[in-house]
Amino acid sequence: MTDEANNNGPDTAAETAAADAAQDAATPGTDAEVDPIETLRAENAELRDRFLRLAAEMDNLRRRTERELKDAKAYAVTAFARDMLSVSDNLRRALEALPDEARAAADSGLSALVEGVEMTERGMLSTLERHGVRKIDAEGQKFDPNFHQAMFEIPNADVPNNTVVQVVQAGYAIGDRVLRPAMVGVAKGGPKAEGNGDAADVKNG
Repeated sequence: MTDEANNNGPDTAAETAAADAAQDAATPGTDAEVDPIETLRAENAELRDRFLRLAAEMDNLRRRTERELKDAKAYAVTAFARDMLSVSDNLRRALEALPDEARAAADSGLSALVEGVEMTERGMLSTLERHGVRKIDAEGQKFDPNFHQAMFEIPNADVPNNTVVQVVQAGYAIGDRVLRPAMVGVAKGGPKAEGNGDAADVKNG
């Protein structure tokens, strides 16, 4: 009888210990209790973080919207301005087709016509300028592929290499964008232009 009790003793003790441990886990003690103040602080920090993120996103959206509206306003006339430049080019060609001798010997009717074409050209360019379209100053400048399109090279040792020495067709920009690059002839054979890098090397157009 004693041997049987001794054999069952350890198992019973182990079961009792396990039951006690389970009861302790099911019944939180003082250390395991959740502090409601800490819970509120954590929730408050999380809500504050969400608020700051949302505020930053809204600010970015506002700035992006303002930039898009500004760009839309600035470049809304881009296509129209480009078409008007073609008209201006035709007016300029018409004026240049008339020799100086013919203009000097022109009667009053032809002179009035020439003056009318010149006024129309000036008025058109002035209107484009009021809408943000400006002429690119090219002649005498160092060749810049962002604003100029090289059509040919002109041997000239008197000016730095890759200097624009002739403008075949004027270029125009709108805002900070090139509306049409200037078609130019550049000098070749002169000293290397200061600060001239590989990006500005001229290639025949």
